[in-house]
Amino acid sequence: VWAYATAGINHPKLFEKMANHIVQSDSLDRFNPQDLSSTVWAYATVQVSHPKLFQKVTKAAAQRNEECNSQDVANLLWAYATMGIIDKQLFSSFVP
Repeated sequence: VWAYATAGINHPKLFEKMANHIVQSDSLDRFNPQDLSSTVWAYATVQVSHPKLFQKVTKAAAQRNEECNSQDVANLLWAYATMGIIDKQLFSSFVP
């Protein structure tokens, strides 16, 4: 999905299927912080909403917040803000 978003291609059905697969497979434990941030960045960039995916990413990112670098944090927070998602758990997990 990152490649599609980077190329400016909005393919809602593909994004929906990918998000459903990620959510159903519980595979986020294999995502590193860059994977997490790039995933939600892609959805926000093409304006495809998938609340369950963002909820799962919140949990995964909050648990691994100390592994995130500044770019990961910026991309995560930008994606949530761009999608109009106010997630206190995510936002507060990056407050020192």
